[in-house]
Amino acid sequence: MIRFANVSKVFGEGPTQVDALRDLSLDVPARQFCTIMGPSGSGKSTVLHLVAGLTKPTEGEIYLGDQPLSRMTERDAALMRRRELGFIFQFFHLIPYLDAEENVALPLLLDGHSFSAARERTERTLTLVDLIHRRHHKPTELSGGEMQRMAIARALVTSPRVILADEPTGNLDSTATHAIMRLLRRGSEEIGVTVLMVTHDPVCASYGDRVVRLVDGRIVEDIDVSERQAPQDDEAVGSVLTLPREP
Repeated sequence: MIRFANVSKVFGEGPTQVDALRDLSLDVPARQFCTIMGPSGSGKSTVLHLVAGLTKPTEGEIYLGDQPLSRMTERDAALMRRRELGFIFQFFHLIPYLDAEENVALPLLLDGHSFSAARERTERTLTLVDLIHRRHHKPTELSGGEMQRMAIARALVTSPRVILADEPTGNLDSTATHAIMRLLRRGSEEIGVTVLMVTHDPVCASYGDRVVRLVDGRIVEDIDVSERQAPQDDEAVGSVLTLPREP
């Protein structure tokens, strides 16, 4: 589904040059929940930006399915982001004067769906994330966990092939964190969407199938955790997922 083939990404030049990724090769198959971990500056967010086509590699190629992203026009890349990818961020990026139903329906309306079709799909998606009872509430009337559920619904409503999640629980307490991670896990298992998530939190990583650890733009560990049961609270994390401490 997602493939990095010998990808390097350099920002700047000369004394300001930063090698964000160094000859990275990575295959993420369809339906897998893959977590990218690593310290600040390790290249985690650069991976997501490259998959989204928001920046281009200095060397190498990224594929979404069989499509090399470097051969996409700007218009094709924009359509890919709209129809093939769903985005979830640490900061929710919700429109404050729209209610939950309107926020979630917006990507469909922008893509040309009718109001009736958008409303029907939005209702199904809000039900999936257990937010249908809050459909007419604006973001400021919701808790942090509810706002992130709204953001997940917005990401899922277009039926994307891939969800890109950047620190999706960074602003949430532990209870909300587990609830959000269970939703992402459910999306991967029941809907069949591929999830590529960046996090520094072992609690979040424990919900995935696989943990890839980056240091200085290189993969230093690639761990299959698909057979391990996700914890129900923070104290259980150590028995589910043990990773070396970040430097």
